[in-house]
Amino acid sequence: MMKFIRASMVVMALAYVFSSVCFAADAAEVYKAKCSSCHGADGKGETTMGKNLKLKDLGSADVQNKSDADLTAIIADGKKPMPGYKGKISDEDISGLVKYIRSLKK
Repeated sequence: MMKFIRASMVVMALAYVFSSVCFAADAAEVYKAKCSSCHGADGKGETTMGKNLKLKDLGSADVQNKSDADLTAIIADGKKPMPGYKGKISDEDISGLVKYIRSLKK
C-alpha cells in the first residue's frame, strides 16, 4: 500500500511539473501574439508603439506592485489606450498572462 501511495505522489508531482511547463509556454505564446507588439518581447515597452504611448516596463515595481486582481482587470477590461481582452481570449489565458507578467519581475 505504501508503494502505491509513493508511486501516486511521484506521478502527481510529475504531472504538476509538466503542466506548469506547458502553462508557461502557452502564456508566452499568448503574450507574444497579443502583447509584445506594444510591450516588447521582454516587457520593457521599448517598441516604437511602447515609446509613443510611454508604456511602463512590465517588470518594474509600478507594475509588479499591482495585485493579481488589478492586473487581471487591466487585461480583461483594458486601460487606455490598451484594449480589453475579455471575450477575445479565455479567462485562463488572462490568468496565464498575469503569471507571465510576474515572471518579468526585476
